[in-house]
Amino acid sequence: MTSRLVLVSPAIGPALREARFYDGSSSIDEAGAARARAAAGTLPDAARVVLSPGARCRETAEALRLRGGVAAELGPLDAGRWRGRTLAEVGSAEGEAVARWLADPDCAAPGGESVREVCARVGRWLESVPEGRTVAVVEPEVVRAAVVHALGLPAGAFWRLDVAPLTATELSGRAGRWNLRLGRPLGGE
Repeated sequence: MTSRLVLVSPAIGPALREARFYDGSSSIDEAGAARARAAAGTLPDAARVVLSPGARCRETAEALRLRGGVAAELGPLDAGRWRGRTLAEVGSAEGEAVARWLADPDCAAPGGESVREVCARVGRWLESVPEGRTVAVVEPEVVRAAVVHALGLPAGAFWRLDVAPLTATELSGRAGRWNLRLGRPLGGE
């Protein structure tokens, strides 16, 4: 039997609009919640629902009328001491460090985790996905990491994958071989 995984990115909120390093507490805004409520019922039925631990994933799932458990291994990329700050703020203060972090998948934000580490963490989880359909409401970087792992892409491809808010990215496969259906808007065909 095939494993089917639908990765849903969270609805829009201030942190996404501001390109702010996620700190786990940022919420979706009313416009994002309204879009998610309008998309409720458009996802296929699933045997299980899992969530990234952050507030915006929980709020998006609630607006979509999904109930599931939190999976710590699906947490966002840990930005260390940059958490809560905008990319522009950090770039102004630590331009060279940000440039290294964006260019080298082995470079972690100070006190944080590297792209390669998040790809490995999410990849381990991905390989444990059981048969049947799973819906996961997860941070955009978790979607990127899952795609990098599933397709065997180099970790450097991570930042080249754009994940729009409130889209579904679908992976299906068995025995470690995954196929990809890219980011359809929820509520669309």
